[in-house]
Amino acid sequence: DILMECVYRMRPYELEEGIVNRKHKIWEQRVISFLSGSSISHSQFKKMCREMVHEFDTIPISDVKKPRVGIVGEILVKFLPAANNHLAELLESEGAEAVVPDLIDFMCYCFYNQNFKVENLGFKKSKATMANWGIKAIEWVRKPASEALAQSRHFAPPADIRNLAKMASPIVSTGNQTGEGWFLTGEMMELIHGDVPNIVCIQPFGCLPNHIVGKGVIKEIRREYPTANIVAIDYDPGASEVNQLNRIKLMLSTAQKNLKKAEEKMHK
Repeated sequence: DILMECVYRMRPYELEEGIVNRKHKIWEQRVISFLSGSSISHSQFKKMCREMVHEFDTIPISDVKKPRVGIVGEILVKFLPAANNHLAELLESEGAEAVVPDLIDFMCYCFYNQNFKVENLGFKKSKATMANWGIKAIEWVRKPASEALAQSRHFAPPADIRNLAKMASPIVSTGNQTGEGWFLTGEMMELIHGDVPNIVCIQPFGCLPNHIVGKGVIKEIRREYPTANIVAIDYDPGASEVNQLNRIKLMLSTAQKNLKKAEEKMHK
């Protein structure tokens, strides 16, 4: 998650071409060596988090303004470049910055869901207690990275799952737990609140849950946030890549126009 955030945040603006990818490869090897070592030290982990964030944070970048585009959707299509036709790279090649929420947030979502089940479906209270301990454990592991990201110049700390639930609640119930459920709506809201109004919502063709909590909420989100620029795209071996590309380009065209308008407003 840290590497993903660092790479996607810095790569579109790098002054020295390829430096972000080179640093990514170096850190990838360091992380693999650390995780496959005989002993995993928490203090070493904390040190690595700080160093990693600092190293990417100090890469010289241009001050060009580019539209930021969030990528949300079904978990496999969202994180596997081969499944989404290398969407992040496509966005970068089209002059945008890709913003992808963390993978571990999905685990927090799975834990958090137990609270609804206990409160509304008669599940044992112990399930919610254990799940909340699970969230706390994840937060403890994440803490060094979160602090490093919060103290950096270019990165933002990860979202709190409780805040995502709060943001999603006016639009969908937290009882929507099939697939990505309310979490998908929460991620879209998080992006909009984080100044990323452009969103590509991706899912495999015929993914019913995502069509409800993804496509189904777009209209309501646009009503609440008129500047939201969201496009829903199906990925499928039989889907036309040209059609996907055209829709993404149309969304980016709107994003560029909105960015230009915002800049003109600032200069007035």
